[in-house]
Amino acid sequence: MQIIDDGNREALKRMLEGDPVLIDVVPARSVMPALRERVLLHSGPPIEWPRMCGPMRGAVAGAIVFEGWAPDLDTAVKMAASGAIAFHPNHHFDAVGPMTGITTQSMPVMVVENRRFGNRAYCTLNEGLGKVMRFGGNDAEVLGRLAWLRDVLGPDLGSAVRAAGGFELKSIVARGLSMGDEMHQRNVACTGLVMRQLAPWLARTSRDSGRLAEALAFIGGNDQFFLNMAMAMGKAIMDPVRGIEGSSVVTAMCRNGTDFGIRVSGTGDTWFVAPVEMPQGLYFAGFSAADANPDMGDSAIVETIGIGGFAMAASPAVAGFVGAGSASSAAIYTRTMGEITVGENPEWTIPALDFQGVPTGIDVRLVVDTGLAPVINTGIAHKQAGVGQVGAGVVRAPMACFTQAVRALARRLNVE
Repeated sequence: MQIIDDGNREALKRMLEGDPVLIDVVPARSVMPALRERVLLHSGPPIEWPRMCGPMRGAVAGAIVFEGWAPDLDTAVKMAASGAIAFHPNHHFDAVGPMTGITTQSMPVMVVENRRFGNRAYCTLNEGLGKVMRFGGNDAEVLGRLAWLRDVLGPDLGSAVRAAGGFELKSIVARGLSMGDEMHQRNVACTGLVMRQLAPWLARTSRDSGRLAEALAFIGGNDQFFLNMAMAMGKAIMDPVRGIEGSSVVTAMCRNGTDFGIRVSGTGDTWFVAPVEMPQGLYFAGFSAADANPDMGDSAIVETIGIGGFAMAASPAVAGFVGAGSASSAAIYTRTMGEITVGENPEWTIPALDFQGVPTGIDVRLVVDTGLAPVINTGIAHKQAGVGQVGAGVVRAPMACFTQAVRALARRLNVE
């Protein structure tokens, strides 16, 4: 249909014209005024406490204690179960969050502004590896690290970013693709590139050499530091694509460990939801698929802009890490995803594919027509609260979400 073709051309145009810039790091409440006392944001589509999975519940309890709304985890669980906490998806607050995606008022968030369209998106700082809240961790070590991010690293990063006048992100992604990153499970190159830009400004704005050394060591030792930045970038790029008449392009994909949800441009902010899938991947020593929780996180926003699993050909090393097969299979994933997208991104190219642009703009019609569900690179959390990450893998979006979306778009356009 002409209205769909026109809508999708406009959607792709807005995606490619997006100009995401990291402009600040600030407490969440300062940029999300509705994020008040006893309001907690989570990953994925809407969900309430009774249906939350184990790691999500663990992270929620930890965040309640972190904010001082409860003195201990047991009390926090009772508060959450009693209805004393208001739960909302990050996406409803212009935000995204990895895995459990927990965002509360005092947590520092990165602010990414799309300077072409004037909108902003937010994401918390990456906590590092090991036992962390995004994988359901909630003990004293986890809460202590969150306090350090709030009191030390967040303010120091904010000062440095403001002094620098912000950092353009699209060029970092372009270089990262040529250096072996796909920006979901491998962010080694982009983290290094960000650190090169940040370090001089951290040095200029820091008044404490000890704090400076601690910040640099944390960023340098955290290969996934750029992931959260890429997520905020993805949200900032995709939000202006929402609400284009007739467009069948996906504007968000996310999961909360129970449900998978998508939004589509031509159907506005409606969620199309289905049970989330189990990842297929590799497990850390001592763990197996029997320990795994179904997939979770808002990080699939990076696949909606053409990176992550859609750019796996740029990162053959990640194919082995997530159990996706050989280096050659990484190229197959990217080529296959090209069958369900409306175009390519000429600024983000893959050397191994003769500098082909990454597949961009997931079309729900093509997903349903081909039977090819979007592929997402992901971490794997233990199904019990407090254990943390147990592996990494690949997961497919459930086809039912796309079938629902196609039918809803057809009804809106009065076609069969």
